[in-house]
Amino acid sequence: MEENKDVKTPDGVIDNKSGKEFKTVNQSKGEKNKSNFNFGKTVAVPFLSGVLGAGIVLGTCFGVPTIKERLVETNNKSVETSTDTTSTAINTTQISLENYSETGIAVAKKILPSIVGIKVEYPVNSIFLTQQTTASAEGSGIILSEDGYILTNNHVVNSGSSSTTYSLGEASRVIVYLYNDETEYEAKVVGTDTETDLAVIKIEKTGLTAAELGDSDSVLVGEYSMAAGNPLGMQSTVTVGAISAVNREVTDSDGKTFTLIQTDAAINSGNSGGALVNSKGQVIGINTLKVSATGVEGMGFAIPINSAKPIYEQLIQYNKVKRPYIGISGRDLDSKTASRNNLVEGIYVVSVEEYSAAEEAGIKAGDVIVKADGQEVKTMTELNTVKNKHSIGDEMTITINRKGQEKELKLTLKEQK
Repeated sequence: MEENKDVKTPDGVIDNKSGKEFKTVNQSKGEKNKSNFNFGKTVAVPFLSGVLGAGIVLGTCFGVPTIKERLVETNNKSVETSTDTTSTAINTTQISLENYSETGIAVAKKILPSIVGIKVEYPVNSIFLTQQTTASAEGSGIILSEDGYILTNNHVVNSGSSSTTYSLGEASRVIVYLYNDETEYEAKVVGTDTETDLAVIKIEKTGLTAAELGDSDSVLVGEYSMAAGNPLGMQSTVTVGAISAVNREVTDSDGKTFTLIQTDAAINSGNSGGALVNSKGQVIGINTLKVSATGVEGMGFAIPINSAKPIYEQLIQYNKVKRPYIGISGRDLDSKTASRNNLVEGIYVVSVEEYSAAEEAGIKAGDVIVKADGQEVKTMTELNTVKNKHSIGDEMTITINRKGQEKELKLTLKEQK
C-alpha cells in the first residue's frame, strides 16, 4: 500500500480532505493521421494566487566542449549624486550582453546531440471501435550513456490515459529519433517510476553522445537556462530563458508533491523528458510540467537532476526503485480538523499494513504521528521526506500521540513491495 495514497478516513474522525481547489488541464500528446487523445497527468499548483485554477500539463530535453563559464561580465562602479541635503551612493554596475548569443549557440551545439525524440504507440480499447486503433504520443529524452540508456518522463512512455469511452493499453512500441539521424530506433522500457515521474529506456546502439550532468543544488535564481527537446514533434528545438525559482513545490492531482526548478524557457507539449541546461551546457533538470491557462506564460518546471540521479541509477540496475517502507495509510490533520475531533495536529493513521515495519513497531490505526526522527511532521509528504533519507534496514524513530499521550517507537524500515 502506498504511504501517500489517498484513503478513506473512518467515519466521524476527519472530514473530506481540505485544501484549495484547482482546475486542471490535460495535455494532449498526439500525431497527425492518428486518433487524437489527451495524454499526461494534471497537477494542482498551490502557490498560484493570481492564476488560481490554472492547470499544469506535462512537457521534455539533451551535451559538448567548453563553454564560457559566465554569461555576463560586470564592471562594478559607484558614483555619488548630490541632493539638497544628502549624498547617496548609487550602484552603476555595467552589464554586458555581448556574449549572450554566443553562449546560446555554444550551449545548443553541446546539448542537442544528447537529446532524442521519442514516439510511443498505444493500442486503443473502446466499445465503439470495430477494429484495432493506435494512438501515439511524442516526447523527448536525454542520453545517459554512449551505449544507449536514455532518461525520460514516466508519463511519456506510460500514458495511463482513459475515459468512459476508451482506454489505452500498455505501450506497444517505443521509437527513438537521434540528432541529425532519420533512422527509427526501437527502444525497450528498462524501468519506470510513477512516484518521481521518471523512466529509463534503451536502444541497441553504441557511440552515442551522453549529456554532461550539472549540479542542480547550485542553481541560482536568475541564471541562464535553455530547454531542449521535441515539442510538437519538432525535433532538436531549443528555447532560452532564466531560472525563475528553485525548490518550488508543486502538488499533483494524486496528492504527490514534487520539488522542482521553475523556468520561463518555453516548455511545450512534447518537451517532456527533455533537458533543462545551464550556460555550460550541463543538464540541471528534466523538463516535465508547465502551467497552461489563459493569461499565463513562461511557467515551466523541471525535475532537478540531483534528485533524478539515484532514481535512474536504480532503474538501470534493478528495473525499479527500491524504497524504504513504513507500511501505513494516513491522512493529514490540520489544526482545525484536529481540534474538531479532539486530536492533535499531525498524521492520522487510518490503517496499518500487516507484517509491515509499522505493525512490528506497535503503530496502530487511530494513532497520530507527530514526529519522525525527532523532527516535527504534520503531513505525509513531510514524513516521507524524513523516511526517504534512510535506506532499507535502517532504524527510524516515530513519535505518536495515542489518546493524548505521546509515545516514542523504534521501527526498522523494510523494502516497499
